[in-house]
Amino acid sequence: MTTILATIVVLGVLIFIHEFGHFLLAKICGVRVDAFSLGFPPKLLHKKVGETDYRLSVIPLGGYVKLLGENPHDEVPPELEHRSFIHHPLWHRFLIVLAGPAFNFLFAVLALFLVFAFTGIPYATTEIGGVSADSPAARAGLQQGDRILAVDGLPVKRWNELSAKIKKGGESPLTLEVKRGEKAWRLTVTPQRQEVTDIFGGKVSTVLIGIRAADTLAVDRVGPLGAFQEGVRYSLGIAWVTLESIYKLLARQVPLKTLGGPIFIAQVAGKQAEAGVVYLIQFMAILSVNLAMLNLLPIPVLDGGHLVFIFWEALRRKPVPIKHREMAQAVGLMLILALMALVLYQDILRLLAPKP
Repeated sequence: MTTILATIVVLGVLIFIHEFGHFLLAKICGVRVDAFSLGFPPKLLHKKVGETDYRLSVIPLGGYVKLLGENPHDEVPPELEHRSFIHHPLWHRFLIVLAGPAFNFLFAVLALFLVFAFTGIPYATTEIGGVSADSPAARAGLQQGDRILAVDGLPVKRWNELSAKIKKGGESPLTLEVKRGEKAWRLTVTPQRQEVTDIFGGKVSTVLIGIRAADTLAVDRVGPLGAFQEGVRYSLGIAWVTLESIYKLLARQVPLKTLGGPIFIAQVAGKQAEAGVVYLIQFMAILSVNLAMLNLLPIPVLDGGHLVFIFWEALRRKPVPIKHREMAQAVGLMLILALMALVLYQDILRLLAPKP
């Protein structure tokens, strides 16, 4: 039940935020909104308020905002042309299309800002959670529970700082200042180059000393400005990782088994909800940025594809021919359906895979 409720909340909120972005900018620009739907047809519930039909539809894998004149085949009465999407300036149309992904990104920033402002910014300390056998760290005498205070005389507080300094030094010997209980001393360790699996599932060569972080986290308390800055930084980091993941998938540097679809999202949402509201909000923020980046891909039927049409119209100073637009959208739809089938297939394989 927790998984089902968490999935409904996560998908419902993110879809609403995305479509509300389109809806709000359309209203601001004076474009008539004929329908606002959470989910895809057939519609389950609906109520018309003013000129807009608000709908709750059956298929919960997205949503849409139907604008007057959005479809080139729509017949728009002359008296309503000033309310028609296609008759509005290019910059109006650009803002309306961009608003969906932009609102998803802004939601992530706001969600993370609230989390960081109220709970602080969590980070992994330099406490060692484990030492690999026959590694440089083991040979140097490091043990689980030791805390590394400095590398080559430079203090380190966070695990990512420690990791960066180890990698920056290459395979040259490092002087570590270590604390065990009340005892502190210095030792020398020489990193070794190894091939490891990165966050994308690909193989990379790096230098390691053979230690892993402890599970315990510390928290930095920050003010509103610091929380906001960290929310922006974290959201931009997620966006970069998302784009890098897409590139590596297309370049076949990352295995397809790393893809996750609605089943995977439901599983993760359930686990995060059980861990606590803060973890669920952080997961929603990550997913919201992912949704924003995916929607900006230059694929017809996605927001990115619509932006390509708008840029093309701006360059040529005339709309893309309807025939070419329809062909591109048909290809785009096939690509999206194929991708949905692929991620669902990977979800099923993950479910059927034997548990370790």
